[in-house]
Amino acid sequence: MTHLLGLTGSIGMGKSTTAAMFREEGIPVWDADAVVHDLYAKGGAAVPVIQAALPEAIVDGAVSRDLLKQMIAEDLNVMGKLEEIVHPLVAAHRAAFLNENTGSLVVLDIPLLFETNAQDWLTSVLVVSAPPEIQKDRVMARPGMTEDQFERIMSRQMPDAEKRALADHVIKTVALDDTKTAVRKLIAELTGQTDA
Repeated sequence: MTHLLGLTGSIGMGKSTTAAMFREEGIPVWDADAVVHDLYAKGGAAVPVIQAALPEAIVDGAVSRDLLKQMIAEDLNVMGKLEEIVHPLVAAHRAAFLNENTGSLVVLDIPLLFETNAQDWLTSVLVVSAPPEIQKDRVMARPGMTEDQFERIMSRQMPDAEKRALADHVIKTVALDDTKTAVRKLIAELTGQTDA
């Protein structure tokens, strides 16, 4: 039986770095954000459907995330329309990925894992976490990030303390070597279980 490990964490907590560490150890990782990115790109499966529902969101044959953000800010109904289109496509991609990857451990990198109740179908959940000042430094170092944007993103995400309380596993992402050691230890623990 495959152990489905959900990987999540708030913005700037080191989720992408941790996901890469699982990949380096040979563990298959499904990345929800990357899937959505592909669906929105030119030729992506979501483009024609979004074009039919929200034509002003399409630029040069691809979905413009910036325009979508603007449209959602102006009209909250846009989010609902978008979810109706995108969620089934993402779910189908995830199902195909899980059919192809049936080893003892698969990681599913899902940014809004708790916010979308994904924990209900996962075997266990790993939350990556770092102190608030490190988190803020990392996010503010991103190109074009403003204090205002950072606050807006934070207000939409479940607080880190709540995520950690709901998690089955927590890995601190302050020092890379420590994170890598913790990832290897968790892989050994989860793949060593025969009745996971």
